[in-house]
Amino acid sequence: MLVVIGAFAILMIIGLPLAFAFGLAGILGIQTGGLNPVVIPTRLITSIDSMALLAAPFYIFAGEIMGSAGITDRLITLSQRIMGKIRGATAYANVLASVFFSGISGSSVADTAALGQVFIRGMPKEGYTKEFAAAVTVASAVIGPIIPPSVTAVIYSAVTGVSVVSLFVAGIIPGLLLGLACFVVIYLKGVAGQLPDSRQTLLHADEPTWRLALDGIAVVSLPVLIVWGTVGGVFTPTEAGGVACIYAIFLGSVVFRSLSRRAFWEALKNSARASATVFFLVAMVSLASYVLIINGFGTLSDFLRTSFVDQPVPFLFATIAILLLLGMFLEPTVIIIVFVPLLTPVSRSLGIDDIHFAMTVILSLTMGMITPPVGINLFIAMRIGDIRMGALMKALYPFLIAHLFVIALIALVPPLSTYLPTVLR
Repeated sequence: MLVVIGAFAILMIIGLPLAFAFGLAGILGIQTGGLNPVVIPTRLITSIDSMALLAAPFYIFAGEIMGSAGITDRLITLSQRIMGKIRGATAYANVLASVFFSGISGSSVADTAALGQVFIRGMPKEGYTKEFAAAVTVASAVIGPIIPPSVTAVIYSAVTGVSVVSLFVAGIIPGLLLGLACFVVIYLKGVAGQLPDSRQTLLHADEPTWRLALDGIAVVSLPVLIVWGTVGGVFTPTEAGGVACIYAIFLGSVVFRSLSRRAFWEALKNSARASATVFFLVAMVSLASYVLIINGFGTLSDFLRTSFVDQPVPFLFATIAILLLLGMFLEPTVIIIVFVPLLTPVSRSLGIDDIHFAMTVILSLTMGMITPPVGINLFIAMRIGDIRMGALMKALYPFLIAHLFVIALIALVPPLSTYLPTVLR
């Protein structure tokens, strides 16, 4: 086990990509541990041989199609129209656009990159600081992996066997709560006089509101279609991904008429690269995880089980603390594959509902995307706005506190996660 951990640490220090570092560390552990090398191809194949995981490329492609169709600008303008002329309206519109966009992409990285191009560069023209603009963008972008469709939920389902349909439905309330928490932070700053009066720069100023509203309804109907179809048994979650792709192409080419042939092929290439990255990372991390468990890493479950006997709430908060710490250094996919299989049996032994535990885990992992030293959303925002890490974190910390409050609320109040899946089951 120490060989695998040590090799991984060295490979990361010298700058090897994460997937290759895990894969080579796992292969080294197999060679030094005397295991049969045939385990290598077997684990690589079986780790990605999952119907649930097969849904990921479809949702990624659907998100790419919707982005290529130019719907992002229309969603932003609709959000601005909804917020009107209140103080800090563009900041509120930033969060609302993230809520809308999360139903398309399912990825916080995509949300940050797409919305950041407009808000991080546009909000300073209205009197906001570029640090605050970037903070609002990255804070609200973490709603992406929570509101359906969610690639993170798909990977969680593939690893644990928890219903991806239930995870999709369960993410609606927590995702909206995160958006509400961002609203509260913006409101408090507005009351304190730290935000400018509204003088929005609309992207489609000449577009009638009713037309933008219809566009918004058409886009929001995508996650509604996915949830309705899967819950109603019309199609499986994987088939829902295919339906989402067809629907996205229909909207882009027929309804909005903004999806060109060139944009379609670009979306296809981008989604192929993103899907290959996900599958390659899952396979390599699964190999390393297998070697770690074979060499005794799995005893962590027994240690936690004996440490938290009849104490589900302390276990949940210990899990949150562990995941927040790991999230500062590792991607959510890695943490789900390596650590969630060790934590899930403990949560079940304590009587914690699988959906409740999953939402607590997923919300905790999203924090890692916006915390240093390796929070990828931070670096995207810093590059777009030419901002330093220290200045961005100073503007971001009120949102981090709000996010932590939501995570604690989800952990303490199970129905916030389990109510909708139970009602729609």
